[in-house]
Amino acid sequence: MKKCNEVMTKNPVCCLPNDLVAKAAGLMKSERVGSIPIIENEQTKKLIGIVTDRDLALRIIAEGLDANSTKVETVMTRKVVTCGTGDDLQKALDTMSTNQLRRIPIVDDDHKIVGIIAQADVAMNGNHPKRTAAMVKEISRSNGR
Repeated sequence: MKKCNEVMTKNPVCCLPNDLVAKAAGLMKSERVGSIPIIENEQTKKLIGIVTDRDLALRIIAEGLDANSTKVETVMTRKVVTCGTGDDLQKALDTMSTNQLRRIPIVDDDHKIVGIIAQADVAMNGNHPKRTAAMVKEISRSNGR
């Protein structure tokens, strides 16, 4: 079984809590990603939150907030589900399925962001098409929210 660090996208682009939501949205567009990890600062790169495209839709657009004046910390998810670099890919898949996550940040022992695994990473590098299909189905199931 592969390890998370073999499948993850390394060094994902990040934002700081005081960055504006417009910056996070711009990075999502330019990097072609659906989430931006939020780090404590550039030196430690300690993961403290995450902002997804869904967060922007539900917490900015639907609420009528201004992306050019709202800080990322206002809309970020603070309790981030993560996996470690040495964890088996199966642990990441199970965690993503259980928590209905399309992506999962990968951190080191100091909780520093070192990578991220998205559904596409699993599909491209996981070598388990049946597991990938099952994971996508589980993540995408409706939970009544």
